[in-house]
Amino acid sequence: MSKMTKFRHIRTCRLQHHPDFILLSKFPFLPSTYRMSVVGKVESLWRYPVKSMHGEEMEELFAGYGGVYGDRLFAFRSSAAPPGFPYFTGRDQRHMIRYRPRFRHPEKAARPINLTEADQNGAAPLSASPEELMIDVETPEGNLFAIDDPRLAEIVRDGRDHKLTLLRSERALTDCRPISLFSIQTAQQIGNEIGSQVDKRRFRANIYLDLPALQPFVEDEFVGRSLRLGSKVVVSIVARDSRCMMVTLDPDTAEKAPAVLKTIAQAHHGYAGVYGAVLTEGMVRNGDAVELLD
Repeated sequence: MSKMTKFRHIRTCRLQHHPDFILLSKFPFLPSTYRMSVVGKVESLWRYPVKSMHGEEMEELFAGYGGVYGDRLFAFRSSAAPPGFPYFTGRDQRHMIRYRPRFRHPEKAARPINLTEADQNGAAPLSASPEELMIDVETPEGNLFAIDDPRLAEIVRDGRDHKLTLLRSERALTDCRPISLFSIQTAQQIGNEIGSQVDKRRFRANIYLDLPALQPFVEDEFVGRSLRLGSKVVVSIVARDSRCMMVTLDPDTAEKAPAVLKTIAQAHHGYAGVYGAVLTEGMVRNGDAVELLD
């Protein structure tokens, strides 16, 4: 039995006993275009207004072609970083993840300003102005600075031999793909393998999935397929997520737990979670159904 065949067999067997899911096997007479396979729900939604700083949990978010609206809107460029990855991140200064960004005008940062019109007539979603999307950052010591205050860059640099330049982008300044997804079952499995609970926030995903009837790391099997999130948004799963030392950092204290990355490297070839590209834009809400498309 191939890996994919085994996955489908396990999924079908488990879903038969789960009241929240609709099975393809129950409706063999329907054409494939009319079948659906609901495999779970959206467990939580996150964005990270400043790259490598603390995340913000959302009740809903706009998933667009360029990524999540308001996600990784700002980043710091380092003079000491290689051209292919020019950012200053928690890899350089681990306490950076303890800095807490927040939008001055959260209502403007919640969704595109013309979302209703875009939904009605197919217009391109428009971002709020830079002034409306201004961010303040609270340091671990409790001090508040505007994101463009030169003093913040000096504090973040923390004496390291880097000259930092603030970057701003209309699209998410992600490491790789526009959007990331991660199942809470995968986080639980990593914890089981380590022997201690692992906070899902270490993995800094945009969308956490609850897939209770499926195996941990099953999202690896979604690569090459698409997920519908809620009634509209469709995300193509394009690649597995290769992990770095960022997952070793506690999201609240920045204390290191090397066993997290070591376990992922040894037991899972260095991958945990997946990257996606948005095929159909729209709002995703906490608790939305997750449908696996053929």
